[in-house]
Amino acid sequence: MRTATATAAVVATTLVGAGAAAVAAGRYAADAALRPRPGRPLPDGPGLSVHSTAPGRVALTRSLASLRPGTYGLTAPGVHAVVGSVLEDVAHDPDTVVRRLLAVTHGSLDPGAPVSLTPQVHVGDPGTALGLEHADVDVPGELGALPAWFLPAARGTWVIAVHGLGTSREHPMVVMPLLHRLRLPVLSLAYRGDLGAPASPDGLGHLGESEWRDVDAAIRYALRYGARRVVLHGWSTGAAMALRAAERSALADRIGGLVLDSPVLDWHTTLRALVAARNTPAALLPLTVRAAEGRAGLRAGHRPPGDDPGALRVPVLIFHGPDDTLAPWEHSRRLAAARPDLVTLRTVRDAPHGAMWNVDPQGYEEALRRFLTPLM
Repeated sequence: MRTATATAAVVATTLVGAGAAAVAAGRYAADAALRPRPGRPLPDGPGLSVHSTAPGRVALTRSLASLRPGTYGLTAPGVHAVVGSVLEDVAHDPDTVVRRLLAVTHGSLDPGAPVSLTPQVHVGDPGTALGLEHADVDVPGELGALPAWFLPAARGTWVIAVHGLGTSREHPMVVMPLLHRLRLPVLSLAYRGDLGAPASPDGLGHLGESEWRDVDAAIRYALRYGARRVVLHGWSTGAAMALRAAERSALADRIGGLVLDSPVLDWHTTLRALVAARNTPAALLPLTVRAAEGRAGLRAGHRPPGDDPGALRVPVLIFHGPDDTLAPWEHSRRLAAARPDLVTLRTVRDAPHGAMWNVDPQGYEEALRRFLTPLM
């Protein structure tokens, strides 16, 4: 009997230890998935390698990611380039894809180098990358100064640009030439967790649930320095932040419109994708997602942004598509269907998360121009 009791105690202790280890592992993976990584591409596809280069072209590992239409950044540590369309008529090995090489911004594309495609096309600042006049400014936020670029222009409506997952304030530079032609001032914000900005108190990202207050600070800054009203243009979690600001800000009546690119409207699915991308074992995935929801403060009782379509008070333009694996397109479709009086959905196919402009720059900019014109 004593032997059986001892054996049972050992088994129980082992199970308790294993359970505790699983909880600890889940929490560690959750924290890793939530830790901000601005400027580092999202792990939404297989790794690519450079196979070869020639004037105006680069051969990459063949995959669904490297076959995507459009214009993208091509990045690796110390390297940034810009690639355009797939060159179908160029001879290549069966396991490669040849794309147009538009620029090598810095570094070199050496054969064998591991690279990633990113929607962040430009690097540097609006002056060095685009030749646009700008000023480096600090937006006073609740955690400290938030670095931002301000691009002056004549109109009284400012566009506040807010990047999302896997990018930095360099990402919104893709639309800055259009906004400059429309004579709209632009404030491109770095928020908590970004390089040069204060860290969040727990060091983690919250998919916009705390970060939206930095957008609120940017609205206050814009109004203080001459804006009559603002349009919030957000990507990914930046789009969620824009929606939250429209719902919660004391200055919501000064928001003239929202532009939402790949908005994160379903925390659970986005967190599951982020956690899975950290190579979390399948058996730990449900536990880790719950841990991430708890760590980010997104448990039951918290309604995601856009959950109440009736709360919308301003025109909204959404760019989204069915190939987004991080932020389900279906939620954008539901929001548009619930408020056809205010919400316009522009569907972009064959586009990964945050890359709606990349796939169709001309269509994106024309839709954006039409949306912004009555709001100027």
